[in-house]
Amino acid sequence: MLAATGWTAVHRPEGGTPLRAAALAAWAQARIDGRPVPSADAPARTVARFFAGLDRSQRARLAEGYPLVVGNLGGVPTGVRYQANRHGLAQAERVETARGRDVALTPADRAAAARRAHRFASLAGSGRQILSFDPTGGGRVAEVFGDLDRARRVSVVVPGVDTDLITFERTQRRFTAPVGMAESLYESQRAAAPGSRTAVIAWAGYTAPTGVGVDAATGRMAVDGAVRLNALTGTLPGNASVALFCHSYGSVVCGVAAHALPRRVTDVVVLGSPGMRAENVEGLRTSARVWATRDEDDWIADVPHLEFGGLGHGADPVSPEFGARLLSSAGARTHTGYFAPGTGSVENFAKIGTGAFGSVVCATGDDACRSGISGEAQD
Repeated sequence: MLAATGWTAVHRPEGGTPLRAAALAAWAQARIDGRPVPSADAPARTVARFFAGLDRSQRARLAEGYPLVVGNLGGVPTGVRYQANRHGLAQAERVETARGRDVALTPADRAAAARRAHRFASLAGSGRQILSFDPTGGGRVAEVFGDLDRARRVSVVVPGVDTDLITFERTQRRFTAPVGMAESLYESQRAAAPGSRTAVIAWAGYTAPTGVGVDAATGRMAVDGAVRLNALTGTLPGNASVALFCHSYGSVVCGVAAHALPRRVTDVVVLGSPGMRAENVEGLRTSARVWATRDEDDWIADVPHLEFGGLGHGADPVSPEFGARLLSSAGARTHTGYFAPGTGSVENFAKIGTGAFGSVVCATGDDACRSGISGEAQD
């Protein structure tokens, strides 16, 4: 099957720094003014109680002293996580800058280190809100657009293959990368509902497959991604409802995560999906509404929608038998064009993200995808 569909094996080389492992070891022994800190795997509510008992100076000291732990802990106040991740990015940039000048490394490794240092410096730029950052291997990162603490509705962009710290944002083909996708969605939401309190998260918080090879054809990486996605959605601040926008292999992650998603996740939208590792919506075992769209020129339509011996991801989410609410993606182009500004797809995503379900445009040209949704969501 892999040969027939053109899925070839491509492997990402291990790289990066051991900073996160060292930070976790130091955190295990850490104390703040004589008080032991919670473990790095403590429940978010435990972490929240601990940080609620600290003053501003104590929080800042932990953010600066243990950035690669504090910046990734659910339950830590959002502003403290942003502060910690600025420190973590600066620390990682220094390490990669030094590696980029190390003549003991190969020219390719020095060039890779220089690219990582450049990316870290960009992510640490003024005004950026980095919710999580881990430089290990290909790296994991998440960025927030909008006011996450005040948001009544939160959208999470879950990307697919070839997503890591380097490809998290792009100058060329900007809207094919998670940052561009999230920025476009956030701007579309602001245009559609100027007074709504929304936030959008560009989430590259799992290790994604490289290329459309064996890893992309199985659910192995999606299982780990699903655990991390559920952790994110379960530890967001406040009681905002959450919509997931899952592209390509990201829809596999969302499908695997679906049965364990917290009830605050009200909508799961899949675009350019190879399958969700379920035969139909009922098989996902989620209370969330499930939406699907695919551009007519998207090559993913040619990938066999089946699962055999662990290969493949099951039924086609845009098939009538699957039972998803089918969205129009008018104006989108190919597999990576769903978030381009002005497309019917991103406008539909914005309507779902702001709760304006009554104006969603269905793929079938009627109101079938809106059936059974009572009224507009209130901000």
